Amino acid sequence: MTLPSDPAGTIVEPAQSAPMTENTFVAKAAGNDDPPPPIKGLPRLFWSIIPANLGVFLVWGAVPGILLPQQITMQFGEADKVANLAIVATIGAFLAMLAQPIAGQVSDRTRSRFGRRAPWIVIGALTGALALVGLAFANTLVGVAIAWSLVQICYNFAQGPLSAVMPDRVPLARRGTFAALSGIGLMVGGLGGSIIGSFFFNSITVGYIVFAVISVVVLVIFVLVNPDYSSTAIIREPFSFSEFLRTFWVSPIKHPDFFWAFTGRLLLYTGYFAVLGYQLFLLTDYIGVEHPETVIPLVGLISLGGILISTIISGPLSDRIGRRKPFVFGSSLLVAVALVFPWFAPNLTSWMIMTFISGLGFGMFQAVDTALMSEVLPSAKSFAKDLGVVNIAATLPQTLAPAVAGAIVLLFGYAGLFPVAIVLSILGAFAVWPIKATR
Repeated sequence: MTLPSDPAGTIVEPAQSAPMTENTFVAKAAGNDDPPPPIKGLPRLFWSIIPANLGVFLVWGAVPGILLPQQITMQFGEADKVANLAIVATIGAFLAMLAQPIAGQVSDRTRSRFGRRAPWIVIGALTGALALVGLAFANTLVGVAIAWSLVQICYNFAQGPLSAVMPDRVPLARRGTFAALSGIGLMVGGLGGSIIGSFFFNSITVGYIVFAVISVVVLVIFVLVNPDYSSTAIIREPFSFSEFLRTFWVSPIKHPDFFWAFTGRLLLYTGYFAVLGYQLFLLTDYIGVEHPETVIPLVGLISLGGILISTIISGPLSDRIGRRKPFVFGSSLLVAVALVFPWFAPNLTSWMIMTFISGLGFGMFQAVDTALMSEVLPSAKSFAKDLGVVNIAATLPQTLAPAVAGAIVLLFGYAGLFPVAIVLSILGAFAVWPIKATR
């Protein structure tokens, strides 16, 4: 059975069709329409997204912020550690920026009885785990750069389709709550990764293997307990190379809300990662911490406290009052305020104050911004691709930040990072106000 398409190319339900089953799938017109319900119920999906995101973001929290800088320092020396990290991180993040929209495009076009997303979530997890093991045994700068690039590419092939779960399966009225739970997994994973990663500060190979195993287990379990609708009935559009190139572009003229949401996320993430991406070196060279592996777990727990408070409150509250923009605006300003403390007082107390306040801000942002983004997506037939473009706003800062931040550090010292990050965060706050599709 095939489903006909309307003039815009969107899959529609035929007249007098049978009730929805796992062998049929109805795609709505845009991200501000309600999707069909999950096969095994919404509560299961809501709670299982936490460990799924946790598994991916443990990797993102542990490797680029702790294990990779330490590996580069141990293998290639203190003298060139900033430049070496900038090279490896920039190459890997650039490829990740390309990988996620491509993964989304491939996922949107996948037709299988397991659905559009599940095969790539599993494939991405397995290949990403293998790449992590390869990174553990890389012993040249070129080898480290290649292995880290493969880690970025593979895990983005899992993360891109995973991010499409919300517009695919979650009703509009519940997206703030779902985004909050998703944000808990994301932020706890990121911070938990840095905390757990610090325990492997002197045994990096074991750390890489541990995170590889965790990611595979949780992502495979997510796919098994949340089966998707078969996508075999959805008409596959002919492949177009020009359409493929447009994977990386959504017109700001045709979709201004999407453009502003993208810009706000891009600015905030750039400011955030310009500082947090260099946390290990900031603690040792700017704050003067002699044993950062003993401080990072405490700093992570403080930040986690702020994140949990704001995430648990912000997502459901935004659903209740039906507003997203004030939360995103406030979160960006909180991050900007937090960065002022270590800029003017470079000591451990200021760093801890910053991590708590920025945790409040970033937790609020993650709880609500994902829901806001899902409501400005242009088309249901390309949710994963469009979310892949959205996620460029998260990965592009990680591409730019190491190079830009490295240049700032070399020219102005570590203190120069903070005013740049503050300005970017404030600009990110104001970028959300022109959005009209959501309040």
